[in-house]
Amino acid sequence: MNQSLLPEQHTAKSLANLLQRVSQEDRLAFSELYEATHRKLFGVVYRILKNQSVSEDVLQEVYLKIWDKASSFDASLASPITWMVTIARNRTIDEVRKNTLPDSEIDVDFDLIADDSMAPDDFFIKSQDLLKLEACLDGLESPRAEMVKAAYLDGFSRQELAERFEQPLGTIKTWLHRSIKQLQGCMNL
Repeated sequence: MNQSLLPEQHTAKSLANLLQRVSQEDRLAFSELYEATHRKLFGVVYRILKNQSVSEDVLQEVYLKIWDKASSFDASLASPITWMVTIARNRTIDEVRKNTLPDSEIDVDFDLIADDSMAPDDFFIKSQDLLKLEACLDGLESPRAEMVKAAYLDGFSRQELAERFEQPLGTIKTWLHRSIKQLQGCMNL
């Protein structure tokens, strides 16, 4: 097998290329995209659901959505993996809202969970982006940074945020919307 096709060798550019090909219904590209990203996306889903079989089902739905929405990917707005993680996170939160999860399983196939190791240049780019994101989060009014982290990293629903921050649901939605717009503006500087 060509070394450049191994999952750990994919860069943002190669993943964007695969997504572009997937948007043209290229099944081989979709297979390669899945092979390159399924462990990471499973890790995102599993960290929230903590149930292997439900996580696997949700992951299938995530890839169906990626197949359907590949043409809407815009590399100027997000990296390919960020775009796919957002789809996975949103679908997982929808599953949590259904409130139909069986108890967490003890027996987990940890080979499916993402290996967070990355190439040195990817690590440098990611660390620079994280530093910038942290600086942008620091620029948000209190307690909005904490709210954004709770929503987008911990999977809190809008209702849970309203209860946690003792604010009306409409206020939470407005704060999140404005905070995300502010973060996008900050990150694009």
